[in-house]
Amino acid sequence: MMHLAYCDDKAKVLEQLLDGTRSMVIRGAAGRKIPHSRVFAGETIYFINKGTGKITANATIKSVQNYVKLAEDEIIKTLEENQSKLGLTEKEKKRWHKKCLCLVEVEGVKEIKPLEFDRQGNMDDWLIIEKIEDVVVGTSIPYNYDKSRF
Repeated sequence: MMHLAYCDDKAKVLEQLLDGTRSMVIRGAAGRKIPHSRVFAGETIYFINKGTGKITANATIKSVQNYVKLAEDEIIKTLEENQSKLGLTEKEKKRWHKKCLCLVEVEGVKEIKPLEFDRQGNMDDWLIIEKIEDVVVGTSIPYNYDKSRF
């Protein structure tokens, strides 16, 4: 599988992944949500800056940490232990203070020739796809969540 992850443009997540000051992306929720337990080392991840409509980078997934039902102190400890890779701001720490966390470490982050993203109304901020062409203008297919079910 391949993945497409939105990056927070205000926090400059994609820029930090590209310059090496971040090597991990995070997703979290009150309960298990994509990509939790559905992303694996060795898979390819593509990145898009929120609001741009352009897929501009990709990387290989190095490792994944999935957590469920974390207590308050465990959330803080998990974020602190991974802060050197996450590079979270105080605002992001509050945003990702969730009981279920998925931490995705990446390597080999590189810019690619921008691809025009074919956004469909039913899409989340993390997509699991067969191939990147499935979400690119001109070659996209109707998106459904069949590959994203638990």
